[in-house]
Amino acid sequence: MASGENTGVVTGDGFAVGSLDSIGEGPGFRKVRRELDVKEFGVNAIVMPAGFSSGFHYHDEQEELYFVHQGEVELEFGDGSKHRLGPGGIARVDAPTHRKVANVGSGEAVYLIVGAKGGYVGRDGQVPEGDSRVRTTDPPVTES
Repeated sequence: MASGENTGVVTGDGFAVGSLDSIGEGPGFRKVRRELDVKEFGVNAIVMPAGFSSGFHYHDEQEELYFVHQGEVELEFGDGSKHRLGPGGIARVDAPTHRKVANVGSGEAVYLIVGAKGGYVGRDGQVPEGDSRVRTTDPPVTES
């Protein structure tokens, strides 16, 4: 395994692992795509101070997915609608839709944005030959 220079990202044969803290400090963009060498989609994390707003933007081609990891953000769309999302909140936004993000919580907000064009490839997961799917824990037993 090789470690990424000054990033705390560890790479191996077909993978890269790290953390948001290992790829940046303080508020602003964390360039996840660049640091982990993601090739098929764009992905960034944003660390946003309380009270900060991004301003409106849109895209020519790329649909985006937002995932709120920490804090509370408000997405405002070009039609004037506003939607608050807390930890675990998700939103999909079409490329040409105007959107802005504001941190409406009292602390720092952290959210991940994934963007892509080209469509869904389907469910193509496979189990390697000779391997089997094993549960690490049994499901809870319920009495009838």
